[in-house]
Amino acid sequence: MERQGIQIEKLPELKHPVLIAGFEGWGNALNISKGMVDFLISRLSGKQFAKINPDFFYRYDATRPVVNVEEGVLESCRPPKGVFYSVETEPEARDLVILRADEPNLGWYRFVDELFHLCKALDIKTIITLGGMYDNVLHTDRIISALVSNQDLKSLLIKKKVNPISYHGPSTIHSIIHWEGQKRAYDCISLWCRCPYYIQGTTHFGLLSALGDVLAFLGDFKLDTKSLERNWEKLEIEIQELINTNPQLQTLVDDLKKAKKVTAGPGLRRSINRDEKVINLTDFLEPK
Repeated sequence: MERQGIQIEKLPELKHPVLIAGFEGWGNALNISKGMVDFLISRLSGKQFAKINPDFFYRYDATRPVVNVEEGVLESCRPPKGVFYSVETEPEARDLVILRADEPNLGWYRFVDELFHLCKALDIKTIITLGGMYDNVLHTDRIISALVSNQDLKSLLIKKKVNPISYHGPSTIHSIIHWEGQKRAYDCISLWCRCPYYIQGTTHFGLLSALGDVLAFLGDFKLDTKSLERNWEKLEIEIQELINTNPQLQTLVDDLKKAKKVTAGPGLRRSINRDEKVINLTDFLEPK
């Protein structure tokens, strides 16, 4: 099959690279997936070397191109996209390949086939996908769950107090990558941060910091997350102030705390009621 879905500018020369993939879309609660890869690319000076051809994998009526019009002049038109970045780390650490992309709408299995073709060319044997999902957890919690392809990886994650996932329901592109990777004998890990459903419209920097710590451990590279912790300290204060001034929301948070005390296991089992109060922080907070 002719491979045109991933357009390679120049293959980088990397040592024992790990692929880390983050997607915008359904699995990006509180900007965990996209926010983490953005942070990695910025902090570790990622260099673009390949991109996804949007005509192959996106439906423009579902993920529409974004335009910028100024005073009647069309300044730009950006289709949905995906970009691959390379990161060269310290001599003793593993290098990285980072994929930052809108989740494909079309041709998932073709996309994954081309992804693994790229992995083979770069001698990548470990793939980590990132996601965020809304759950009955508190905004002060830092709970990460995972899907892994073998017992050795599961043992590694237990050391970082990452919980195994139990789930039955609709899938994201992450699962297709994982499923095909298992069949091809790749080490595959899918990390999912559990996000408080009553907060939306922001980035949970605390969860990003915890996720960064797990990624650095699994990928065997160094990552400074102090800036994420500072951002979270500020945001947490603002969130708590909003909760304190809203009795309905305060009751909801108190109920979650009580449920957490009596629930066995790492997660809460109460089903999400979408009619309950939700803070969309874009309605309250100044842009960062």
